Amino acid sequence: MVFTISIQESENGWLAGQCEQLPEAISQGKDMDDLMRNIYSAIEEALEMRQEDFIASHQNDNCIRQTLYLPSEKKRIAEPLKRKRVYA
Repeated sequence: MVFTISIQESENGWLAGQCEQLPEAISQGKDMDDLMRNIYSAIEEALEMRQEDFIASHQNDNCIRQTLYLPSEKKRIAEPLKRKRVYA
């Protein structure tokens, strides 16, 4: 998965970031490395909360849950490069 983070410098000199795809994932850090570590954790927590909320709201539904594994972004980008060219 790929996420876009909007980053602003706060009045106290720290960096504040918010994930555009998960607006509830907000964090801050002293520098860019610190912010990225913190926002990564915030994104993980936001995804877990969304999953818990979804499961809780569908507990009484008569539905089947199936896991779907998507290829990583690197594999999708690298895949076309592995294809051989065929010349006529």
